[in-house]
Amino acid sequence: MPHARRMPQVGPRCVELRVNDENVTWRIMLRVDSDAVVILEVFEKQSGKTPKQVLETCRDRLTRYDSID
Repeated sequence: MPHARRMPQVGPRCVELRVNDENVTWRIMLRVDSDAVVILEVFEKQSGKTPKQVLETCRDRLTRYDSID
């Protein structure tokens, strides 16, 4: 079962799922909207902290997603 934690530093309703594979732990950054689940990023977990570049990428993708009419 994946472990999830809230990620308010990315945006409201954003979470990070940690999924253990046989040899790798994956992180899936996502936001749950009323009509969609927005996958922001999937990457291999390599440290205890989420890399700054990943957080910036996720925020940028949310901004672009929210600007679509």
